[in-house]
Amino acid sequence: MKLIVAYVRPHKVDEVTLALRQVPDLNGVSTSEAKGWGRAKREAEKEHHSDRISDFDEYVRFEVCCADATVDSVIDTILSSAKTGLLGDGKIFVCPVLEAIRIRTEERGEDIC
Repeated sequence: MKLIVAYVRPHKVDEVTLALRQVPDLNGVSTSEAKGWGRAKREAEKEHHSDRISDFDEYVRFEVCCADATVDSVIDTILSSAKTGLLGDGKIFVCPVLEAIRIRTEERGEDIC
């Protein structure tokens, strides 16, 4: 199992969500609002000589837990639906999941993702 964490521009959320709904064997997605900065923000600061250190970009964080066999489909879907080709499009991280447990039934394993 893998946990895919993607930071996406807010105006791409609907497009990414609709696309993820079409991925076979994907049972759920979580989102939350996020703020941060990365290389794009540093490059912009260099160009504009900005002194504001608390000026964060806004993103939506998608979290998807899925079977290893589904990882490439999820990544390809996020890439194709979130990409604008501009600095600050976001990032995708893939992390191993050691265990998943459904609280209500105490079921464990890949099937509950």
